[in-house]
Amino acid sequence: MGEETQNEERITELGTAKNEGGDIFCLSIIGEIEGHGVLDSTRKATKYEHLLPLLFSLEEDEATRGILILLNTLGGDVEAGLALAEVISSIKTPSVSLVLGGGHSIGVPLAVAARRSFIVPSATMTVHPVRTGGLILAVPQSFDYLERMQNRIVRFVVEHSRVEEENFRRMMTATDTLANDIGTLLEGEDAVRCGLIDEVGGLREAIAALRNLIKKNERAPE
Repeated sequence: MGEETQNEERITELGTAKNEGGDIFCLSIIGEIEGHGVLDSTRKATKYEHLLPLLFSLEEDEATRGILILLNTLGGDVEAGLALAEVISSIKTPSVSLVLGGGHSIGVPLAVAARRSFIVPSATMTVHPVRTGGLILAVPQSFDYLERMQNRIVRFVVEHSRVEEENFRRMMTATDTLANDIGTLLEGEDAVRCGLIDEVGGLREAIAALRNLIKKNERAPE
């Protein structure tokens, strides 16, 4: 099976591809992040159990010099998304994220997990408090769990971006932005202005930044 055929199969099955030189791996995170529960087959989903071993293999693959992460996600399972973000942030392989369309909810930590982040001007990001689906008990333990989960997300985002914690928490609980919800909707330039995303740019700028990170990584001492 030729390299071109393998590439086409990866795009069809997982939404991944390598560039012609084979040194940059393109990983797409789209639709909803599927976690412990299986989503309806009619909905686009990114399965975290597929991406975790894939990220491991990329980290161990000497031919892969950089990872480009394309994001267009509504959010999804909080723990699964945070797990993916933690892995992305911990690998030594240079990574760049590019938000296209949307990087909402748990997509925010995923966007900032890369070493450098970009967003196109037309993309949006929604910052809001942690939600849970299904039945929960109205007891202090349940509210404590949600608060601790929210603190984990806030801590991760603040540590991997330039946004100030006070400002990020204010955006999460804003009541004057979203019509039927609390939180804040950020367009491309707004996300950069508040320090959440590094730079406004498209695919060309993201690839150029990744190339620079690759060069710096190769010059750095072991």
